[in-house]
Amino acid sequence: MAELTRMRRKLQNCEQEHLLTFWDELGAAAQDALLEQLETVNFEQLRDYIEQFSSEAPLGFEHTDVAPPPVLPHKPVTAEQAEFYQQAKDRGNQLLAEGAVAACVVAGGQGTRLGFDGPKGCFQATPVAKKPLFQVFAEQIQAASNRSGKAIPWYIMTSRTNDTQTKAFLRRNHYFGLEPDNVRCFRQGAMPAIGLDGKLLLKSKGSLAMSPDGHGGILPALRKSGSLDDMAARGAALISYFQVDNPMVRCIDPLFIGLHDLHGSEMSAKALPKRDPMEKLGNFCVVDGKTSVIEYSDMPDELAMCTNDQGFLKFSAGSIAIHILNRSFVERLTKDGGCSLPFHRAEKKVPHIDATGKKITPDQFNAIKLEMFVFDALSLADKTLILETQRDEEFSPIKNAEGLDSPMTCLHHQVRRAANWLEEAGVDLPLDADGQVAAAIEISPLFADSAEELAAKLEPGLTIASGQQLYLGSRGQIGGTK
Repeated sequence: MAELTRMRRKLQNCEQEHLLTFWDELGAAAQDALLEQLETVNFEQLRDYIEQFSSEAPLGFEHTDVAPPPVLPHKPVTAEQAEFYQQAKDRGNQLLAEGAVAACVVAGGQGTRLGFDGPKGCFQATPVAKKPLFQVFAEQIQAASNRSGKAIPWYIMTSRTNDTQTKAFLRRNHYFGLEPDNVRCFRQGAMPAIGLDGKLLLKSKGSLAMSPDGHGGILPALRKSGSLDDMAARGAALISYFQVDNPMVRCIDPLFIGLHDLHGSEMSAKALPKRDPMEKLGNFCVVDGKTSVIEYSDMPDELAMCTNDQGFLKFSAGSIAIHILNRSFVERLTKDGGCSLPFHRAEKKVPHIDATGKKITPDQFNAIKLEMFVFDALSLADKTLILETQRDEEFSPIKNAEGLDSPMTCLHHQVRRAANWLEEAGVDLPLDADGQVAAAIEISPLFADSAEELAAKLEPGLTIASGQQLYLGSRGQIGGTK
């Protein structure tokens, strides 16, 4: 057939004709599926990537003009700054009331590393009510919508692996109180895995080995899925971006939104003071005059450990994947169906079949995956802003089954944050011999999403006993689970 002939010619021109080795062994349906998959690959562009990334390892750190960026403090330090922050918060609330803000979460990952069979967003993550991550964010979005009087649309980037499961999970749970029309799932793009010899790998006789194109893939996926058009139709000019593994994120933050807008920023970011020079966070820097993020693995030790005149880390601002982006900025970066973000090279172990059709499970790196990083968009923005946040308020990701950044550490941090809010409201808390809170505490965003809101709502005389489970939910009830 003409389509097959044309594809054979295209593959031969790109030296990838081996992808049709098993064509005659496939049934008609499998042949159609393989041809359809091959049609989604831009082989001419991919040939350039192969030349760039597979011939040799990436070059080392090359920048010479690197400086720390300006970072706004998480709380104002002068009266003038306090007035500006209040103006920014008021402006953020005004934008929310105008329907100018959309929430957007990267949720394409599975819970495999946590020993959980399913999308990571379905993982139970809270200390008392055992809410899944998706519910944590849905309640924040609903609470912000309630305060502003305007529904906030929520865009969820899934993957080929978990799209169907995610949609079914949200339907079963009635979108956790959000209107279905205000929740939109769209799939992340994928790139073929490239063997170290420059040949694309086959997952099976009838399909390529594909890999997600990185969290930066959210930008072209927003365009391709029609989500940017949907935002425009709703009047949403700003995108509040976050990732699914951090239940402590404040995914709708009026102050952050307002600062971004008043500053005239095209893309803004929240930063965290690093615990130590080698902490595995990307480093906010100004490189050749542009705000950028240098990955911890790429940052030279001498730069990472450099201190200023006061003895503090010079490059202390760590990237935690919380951003505000102008919709118009994303539209500009993805015009004509492309994407201005660069790809990065990562060596991976990718299962595949060999030239005889035998399945291979490698025990060492055998392939290159190409990924885009959303923070690379910072250097493409005309204007940027970085706002510091506090670790105990907004960052405790769930990445590992045990140890650092695990469910256990995250639960501890959620309890500690809730306890801090209660202590600020004048509530005495039981402590164990190590000075840790001796109770399980959870505060729904539908009750309060800040210490200030909690203090305003909490009835006086609350006491908490050692070992008690305390849950403050949408109706203000205390004790037990929802």
